[in-house]
Amino acid sequence: MPGESQQTSGPLITPRTGLARQVSVLLGLLALSYTVSLLGSMAILGNASGWYATANKAPWTPPGWVFGSVWTVLYTAMAVASWLVWRQRSAKTRGAMTVYGIQMLLNLAWAPTFFGMYPVWGDAALWLAFLLIAALALAVTVTVILFGLINTTAGLLLLPYISWIVFSASLNLYAAANN
Repeated sequence: MPGESQQTSGPLITPRTGLARQVSVLLGLLALSYTVSLLGSMAILGNASGWYATANKAPWTPPGWVFGSVWTVLYTAMAVASWLVWRQRSAKTRGAMTVYGIQMLLNLAWAPTFFGMYPVWGDAALWLAFLLIAALALAVTVTVILFGLINTTAGLLLLPYISWIVFSASLNLYAAANN
């Protein structure tokens, strides 16, 4: 009837649904994730054979190659999750993507703080890194919730990420307390 609002059950048909736009945004989000990964890796590689090689590490610390493998999968899942949320034309999308951006910045800040600042600041850098990773865990938790409210698959894709962050926080806490 005239004057009635129509409700749709799926995403609205918008320019966001064009295939070329979908692919370019997905590739952009993958590039963003891998750039954050690359920048973090630079701080790690620059110090992994230095102070960290002789540092007191948690007994549950996995071999170094595990970190690169896990992070590759996680950064890919993060990009796909953010793309799934971006695809939804929802009032909640902007807020969810803003929190996603905040957690990406916290993620980017952690490795240079933990690995790069230790030679200068000593254990204070490890405690600062622990505060960063705790804030990251909180931001990722909020991202999981917000993403999940918009797209269930996107929220689920981030669950391994929050699990890995909590695990990494335990490694950071051990290092801060024992070095």
